[in-house]
Amino acid sequence: MHYLIKALKSLCVLLCVSSLIAPAQAATWPKNPIRIIVTFTPGGAPDILARVLAQSWQKSLGVPVLVENKPGYGGNIGAELVAKSEADGYTLLIGTVGIHAINGALYEKMAFDPIKDFTPISFLASTPNVLIVNKKLGISNLHQLIEYAKANPNQLTYGSSGTGTSLHMSGELLQEMAGIQMRHIPYKGRAQSLPDLVSGRISLLFDNLSSSLPLIQSGDVVALGVTTLKRSPAAPDIPTLAEQGLPGFEATSWFCLMAPANLPPALVRRLNTLTRNTLNQPEVRQKLLASALEPAPASPQELSKLIQSESAKWGRLVQKAGLKLEP
Repeated sequence: MHYLIKALKSLCVLLCVSSLIAPAQAATWPKNPIRIIVTFTPGGAPDILARVLAQSWQKSLGVPVLVENKPGYGGNIGAELVAKSEADGYTLLIGTVGIHAINGALYEKMAFDPIKDFTPISFLASTPNVLIVNKKLGISNLHQLIEYAKANPNQLTYGSSGTGTSLHMSGELLQEMAGIQMRHIPYKGRAQSLPDLVSGRISLLFDNLSSSLPLIQSGDVVALGVTTLKRSPAAPDIPTLAEQGLPGFEATSWFCLMAPANLPPALVRRLNTLTRNTLNQPEVRQKLLASALEPAPASPQELSKLIQSESAKWGRLVQKAGLKLEP
């Protein structure tokens, strides 16, 4: 009994010390440079968001905030790096619908759990995906594309920024709802896929509207439709796929801020507040909206609910399409 009492006292002391360390850690954070990991090549929506956060935080926190691009395997390479980092607030991830709601169902084995190995911080923003085609195809609307695809099964090639990304799954959803067959060509990022579309090496692709809007406006590619249920304020002339004969078609790319699992609650609150303050700045909102990114900071709990809902939606499509990948 004496040893049991002694052990319980030691445990109580340990718990008390632990409860004091976390708030103290948050109070002195940050002392070191902060890394924000982007799992795709520079220039896309996640990269834009990371650099907006980095620029704002660097001014307010007084420490370097570095953006590191770690593309590959649908975001898994960069996500694994963060999942296996210390939960100290110095290594963060721009999470995506692909990483946290699709890859778990898509990959046979993963070196990390896309939900359990992360601490949700805040939702960041969403952007419509847009279906764009090579202008030499002579296709100007969704109806023409579907007719061509049905007459020429597997002749059309569609690119994406990686297998399992929202852009890839937008193509899978199109094939399922339109009853067509196309060949998927995965890339490491938009920096490779967009030039191939313009040159005609691939027929079409889904891209974040924020990334492809300049090419659409310049006439280098033809936009057939956005993947949201409503038209985007950034490009109101582009119709939705839903209004062109695919009712209910919806595939939004969304982005969030994540940390390694077990980040102390005090640091979660600090990072959530920093994120909200940045995204609510009028000049930041204006900049993001001009890039077709709709900022919407939210609580960690709201982000967790979204991930659960999206995981169920895309998991069903992955299973129905019979998609499985080796890590």
